[in-house]
This record gives sequence, structure tokens and C-alpha cells, in this order.
Amino acid sequence: MPAPSQCDDCYVLTIQCPDTIGIVAAVSTFLAEQNAFITESAHYGDPDTGCFFMRTVFKAGGTEALSRDVICNGFSALAGQFDMTWDLFGSQEKVKTVIAVSKFGHCLNDLLHRVKIAAIPLEVTAVVSNHETFRDLVEWHEIPFHHLSVTANTKEGQEEKLLEIISSTETELLVLARYMQILSTETCAKLPGRIINIHHSFLPGFKGARPYHQAHARGVKIIGATAHYVTPDLDEGPIIEQAVERVDHTLSPDDLVLLGRDTESSVLSRAVRWHAERRVLLNGTKTVVFR
Repeated sequence: MPAPSQCDDCYVLTIQCPDTIGIVAAVSTFLAEQNAFITESAHYGDPDTGCFFMRTVFKAGGTEALSRDVICNGFSALAGQFDMTWDLFGSQEKVKTVIAVSKFGHCLNDLLHRVKIAAIPLEVTAVVSNHETFRDLVEWHEIPFHHLSVTANTKEGQEEKLLEIISSTETELLVLARYMQILSTETCAKLPGRIINIHHSFLPGFKGARPYHQAHARGVKIIGATAHYVTPDLDEGPIIEQAVERVDHTLSPDDLVLLGRDTESSVLSRAVRWHAERRVLLNGTKTVVFR
């Protein structure tokens, strides 16, 4: 696994465009002309969709710092030639993030710890929850905690408050860290490609309550977790990361729950880190992940 692409004067350039000859050469030539030194580069052309994806990390090749404005202005002309959708980020930029959680805190605790030790480039602007369970943990991390209780009659207003928090803090990403509420179609549509969810990988086989107990009763041999972007289609958004663990008959339902929580935490943290490092590009109903 590569180390996070972070240095004081590094930039991350992401590109998506129709696949054709000469894209890599054109981008490399442009950066060389700016006296930029490429430290990391990955690209992929999807033969099914005809789309090209590229992620490049670069820094100043000499003693003078690179100007973001000069790079953006110059690259705009090149992007027009190839019909590119592109973004430029400073590698030190932290992604402003709201985390939503309910009564299970393993994913929340893991993310907060990784942010604390600078393993994930996030700035957690707030934690929201429909329960008070993790207020003490969140406030210990000196992060604002918002208790937004929800019922069937108050769901619309509760989501409006969530969106207000996201807007007022200029938050870019919403992470559902075992947030046991289904977001409305309207909320999903307002944050396309900006909501990441985690769930066990039994879906659609074992729905509803106590999925690990259902799995144990069926004698499953593999359990796992899936992290994906949220769309109005429940649990069917583009997948970012998955993992599985082999299990056997000796494990109790509680053993499966504990193992499942560890898997969910690690899968979600990887998905969030890759998103924050601009390694994930949407490709229709799929993703391209430059690990």
C-alpha cells in the first residue's frame, strides 16, 4: 500500500475524459514545461465505456514553488483539447467531513483515531447522531457533536438540519459510519459522489436485524464488508472497497459480530482515505481506484 501522497509543495491532478491517443504524453509534456517533477502517476482506459482516468502527483522540479493559478490557466487549454473533466488539489488539503453515526461506534472510533494520528487527511467538521451515545467520545476529540433525533414524522426536518450543518461548515464529504437511517432521495441527490456508506456484505441475502445471527444460522463460511458511494438506490451505489474474512463452524454469532466490526472499520477507513487522497474516480455505476 503506497504512503499518502503528501508534501508541502505537491499537487494532485485528476482527469477523466474520452480515451484517445496522446493523453499521457500531453499531460507529462505540460507538467515538464512547468518545471514540475512527477512523483506518482496512474492511469486507466476502460475498454467498456471508452473513458480514460488519470491521477498524477507532482511538485516543483527546482527551487521555485509552482503557482496554482499558472498551472490551472495553462492546463485549461490542454483540457479543452481532450474534453477533460479535471481537478487540481494541494496534497496537504484536508477534506472537510461530517461523520454520521447511530449506536454502533466501532467505525466512528476508528476514523477519529486515524484522523488524530494524521493517517487520513480529513478535517472532521462535526459528528451528527440520532442518539447521544457517543457525545463524550466526540467532544473528547474536540469536535462538535450534534444530536439530531429522528422519527418518521420529523425525518424531513432532521435531514434539513443535517444539510445545514454540511453547508455552514463548507463540508465536502458525509461519512455514514454505521448510521442506521436511510437518507432520502432528495438528500442523496444533493450530495452526489460525496456520501460514503459502510455495511456488511451479506446484502441482499440477510436483510434486517441481526444479520450475523442470520448468517450463523445458515453456516456461512465468509463474512465481509462493503464501502460505497450512496445513491437513491439503497446500498447499490458505486463500490469503493470490499474485504472478506473466512469463518467456520467454531465461531459463535457474537464472534462473527466482533470480526465483522473489525472488517467494517478497516474497509471504511480505506475507502475514506482513498477518497480524501483523490484516488477514487467515478465511472458510471463503478469506480476507478488508484490504490
